[in-house]
Amino acid sequence: MFVYYFRLGLRSLRRNPVLTALMVLGIALGIGTSMTTLTVLHLMGSDPIPWKSARLHTVQMDSWNPNAAFAQPAEPPTQLTYRDANALMQAARGDRQAAMFRVALPVQSDNHALKPRLVTARATYTDFFAMFEPPFEYGGPWNRAHDDAHARVLVLSKATNEELFGGVDSVGKHLLIGGLDYSVIGVLAQWRPSVRFYDVVSSSAFDDPEEIYLPYTTAVETNTGTIGGQSVCWGNVPAGREAYLASECVWQQFWVELDSPAKLAAYRSFLEAYVGEQKKLGRFPRPLDVRLPDVNEWLTSQKIVSSDVQIQAWLAFAFLGVCLVSTIGLLLAKFLRKSGEIGVRRALGASRGQVFAQHLMEAAVIGCSGGVLGLLFAWLGLLLVRGLDPDLQAVARLDWPMVATAIVLSVLASTMAGLYPTWSACRVQPAVQLKI
Repeated sequence: MFVYYFRLGLRSLRRNPVLTALMVLGIALGIGTSMTTLTVLHLMGSDPIPWKSARLHTVQMDSWNPNAAFAQPAEPPTQLTYRDANALMQAARGDRQAAMFRVALPVQSDNHALKPRLVTARATYTDFFAMFEPPFEYGGPWNRAHDDAHARVLVLSKATNEELFGGVDSVGKHLLIGGLDYSVIGVLAQWRPSVRFYDVVSSSAFDDPEEIYLPYTTAVETNTGTIGGQSVCWGNVPAGREAYLASECVWQQFWVELDSPAKLAAYRSFLEAYVGEQKKLGRFPRPLDVRLPDVNEWLTSQKIVSSDVQIQAWLAFAFLGVCLVSTIGLLLAKFLRKSGEIGVRRALGASRGQVFAQHLMEAAVIGCSGGVLGLLFAWLGLLLVRGLDPDLQAVARLDWPMVATAIVLSVLASTMAGLYPTWSACRVQPAVQLKI
């Protein structure tokens, strides 16, 4: 019977191509608009590393101005001072830990056809790679001995390796950075998290990952400057490098991996004891405020999904509702025009349930057609979003869950829109239609 009703629905829709086209277009516009905003909202708010996000924690400690909070209401700094980040690294109380900051590097390769240019880079520790799991195409990360030795080694992104070395295995090759020679130790494969969750402070959370990675200790030793406006100070900005490193300026991101609730509790106790010791030295003048949000808690606290995007999603679904109301009216007009045909079917023995199933199938066919066309509109909408805001390249893309959502939503929407017109068609009295 399913196939029979499906064929009847197609035949009925072909009789009124203009009306059918209007209904399909209405559903498609509503689906396309809502799926464009829903896809962006979904990928912005999705877990960027779901298999271990609960084990990764960023460290926050309130070392800020005693007279004013870092942010309202009473929020601690989003980063750490250099001295605190180094103290936590030396303590090594986590399963893994990595202090880091973003830098700009003037890079020159042996290929003189390529002009020297500034690249974005991340100064960090080797645990960064084990914690955040970027895949490698060639070589691998440096090790802790490299960290301790302040080694001049680099890990390149895939795009940077293609630009500088034509995409071949460049492990062992050299780059000149700030007049110093560095050796390539690894090359990443394609890696583009939907949200650059490990650092949403120094620049946009939706920026591309860095082009080059180098040891933190090396970057500090060579006095590589920070970028992205990530250094924030209270009081007078200290003059001189050593004074700056010893200051209360916050500019270090710090992540720790803890694989159990017990270790999380122990690490929190360690941080509280550390702050207590620093208070005795005249630091941390504000009340004790130690936080260890995991990845998803961190993204929520930093409001990665803006209220504007949420409002746009609600408006898009409101537009879908308007499209459904229009479809209800068109279906009602179409089914009422078929009153004579329905009356004959009822007189020949068709039950109300059979008539209901037939016309509900017709509405579902409209929904499927509108859903497929709506996916095309959604793809065009996301293409437009990427063109208007390059920062949203990673989140303005349809994935398979969103494709399935679009199809299911279109069928449900059209089926709901068809319930009242179908119910009205079932109420047709056969005797009245036969008299006519």
